[in-house]
Amino acid sequence: MRARTLLAGLVAGLVLATPALAHRGHAGLTVVEIDPQTGAVTVSHRFAAHDVEPALVTVAPDAQPTLDDPDAVTALEQHLDRRFRLEVDGALIELDHAGTNLAGDNIRVDYAGAGTPEMAARSVRVDLDFFPGVHDDQEQQVNVRVAGVTRTVVFRPGSVAQTVTFSR
Repeated sequence: MRARTLLAGLVAGLVLATPALAHRGHAGLTVVEIDPQTGAVTVSHRFAAHDVEPALVTVAPDAQPTLDDPDAVTALEQHLDRRFRLEVDGALIELDHAGTNLAGDNIRVDYAGAGTPEMAARSVRVDLDFFPGVHDDQEQQVNVRVAGVTRTVVFRPGSVAQTVTFSR
């Protein structure tokens, strides 16, 4: 009887601990695509809603802290635009919001910009700090693609701007 009670307690402990183990960190993905032929630049930021919603308290203080509130979504889009900086070959690329897709727990916010067709895209400098003070373990992986080649950098709270280079 005592063994069954102990076994039941162990099983209950494992079942209760499983949700905590399912999501240990907070992370997002940014994909930057540069077409060196046309100068077109696209940027997609992807997050889990359950990582973003706690940040809405500071990002959108006048809105409800939920992605169900259109004012919170607009504030998030503006916040991401302000907190992301992209330079290609030393030239700042101005980005415009191109769309937002909220699908369950997945968020994708897209931006588009343009360099010049003459841009070689040999050096791409990225700087971001999306949600300071919200998640101490937040990581944002940034994949930069130029002419079929991808370089990756990772940002954590307090990271400085990072540069990737491409030989062409």
